Amino acid sequence: MSTTYATAVSQTKSGLTEQGKRATKPLSWAAFSVRYLSREDGYKYEWIDGRVEKSPRTMNTAQIYIRENLDHFLDTLRTKNAQLGRFHSETDIFLTPGRHRRPDIAYFTPEQVRRGKSGEQVIPEFVIEVISPTDNINRVNKKVRQYFEAGVKVIWHIFPEQLEVYVYENPTRINICRDEHLCSAESVIPGFIMPASAVFA
Repeated sequence: MSTTYATAVSQTKSGLTEQGKRATKPLSWAAFSVRYLSREDGYKYEWIDGRVEKSPRTMNTAQIYIRENLDHFLDTLRTKNAQLGRFHSETDIFLTPGRHRRPDIAYFTPEQVRRGKSGEQVIPEFVIEVISPTDNINRVNKKVRQYFEAGVKVIWHIFPEQLEVYVYENPTRINICRDEHLCSAESVIPGFIMPASAVFA
């Protein structure tokens, strides 16, 4: 684990309620849905084993350019393969019945979109998280394990301040991309391999 990674995801409070106090009782999904799902206060809320995880919303206006760069690259691939899917931001997914996550960006195929429309819970195979300086390193690592356990095949951690992309194809091996080093998600999206510089262009 590099020092860049350790410093970029510095310690912060985790598993907090809206009042900033540690949750003492599990919260039902029904109660979470009412209190947190539609909340627009600059934070992202996820429901894990009956606990609320609160983190700053990273896909804000300062990060829109990252999503646009990824969309543009995917669109160029779609001109040759119309069956490719699209990226979606902060979509509610259930990794298991008790684990709800909202990845910053996730790739869904047209088939997954159709299955989701019929009410099926689908797991994206490619997930992207934009890492802020306030992200908790333990929570970030826990998410990586949970995503892979649920069937995600590729995870990118994007660090805007460091201009780096960490590419995971398993929970223990990281490919760190910077400048012209290539970031790949080809195991999920054929041809999706781009230099880190293009992510931050």
